Amino acid sequence: MSAAPAAMLLLIDAGNTRIKWALADAGAAPGAWLASGARPHAMPELLTADWQAALAGRAVSQVLLSNVAGPALGQVLQTLLAALPAPDVVCFASLPQLAGLRNGYRDPYQLGCDRFAAAIGGRWLVPDQPIVIATCGTATTIDAVSADGCFVGGMILPGLGLMAGALARNTAQLPHITPAAQLPHGFADNTADAILSGCLAAQAGAIERACAAHGATSCLLSGGAAPAVATALSQPYRMVDNIVLLGLHVAATSPS
Repeated sequence: MSAAPAAMLLLIDAGNTRIKWALADAGAAPGAWLASGARPHAMPELLTADWQAALAGRAVSQVLLSNVAGPALGQVLQTLLAALPAPDVVCFASLPQLAGLRNGYRDPYQLGCDRFAAAIGGRWLVPDQPIVIATCGTATTIDAVSADGCFVGGMILPGLGLMAGALARNTAQLPHITPAAQLPHGFADNTADAILSGCLAAQAGAIERACAAHGATSCLLSGGAAPAVATALSQPYRMVDNIVLLGLHVAATSPS
């Protein structure tokens, strides 16, 4: 008698700029993905081929979707997922408590589902310690989790690219600087580097201030701009790829 096929999880993080995904065996440890990838919002239809190649004919037992990009993209993703073999699509949402994490937001249901998932992932990686999770993407979110597993709250500020872009758009004759530029440190001797140095200092300063205020023993960084922001940090940190997907994996396999 052949063994029953393993239950497959498809985890999706639809953020402000990109749609990230991972395929996992339901019985595997969180973060042990069989395949993963990302596509920009402008090309969601390419995800169908990505998923079909990753599945290789296997059926998905559950799809867990975190979407902060709005209902229009959510509907597009639901349509694409309907073409997969028998998916059970669950839209991930923030709750008062899940996967060992208590939600201390004033209204727990208003916490962004991506931030809630990232906090679950951070708590799983670093249990029983006060932690700060900084996700550096289109926006930078900096969230605190207590040692006893409570999401305390957080900060939201424009991401590195938005900061630099706002200066370029709203200040006369300043050049447009992208996070991919060479990274300066400290006091720059030209305007382009001064913009990027200031933006990096603002990002790093907010993260360091949050860690000091929370007494965090661990700082977790994630997101596309995290490697750039990390160069400006003066304190220890741990880089975590796709912490939202990690949190979704923990939530999907948690008993409560």
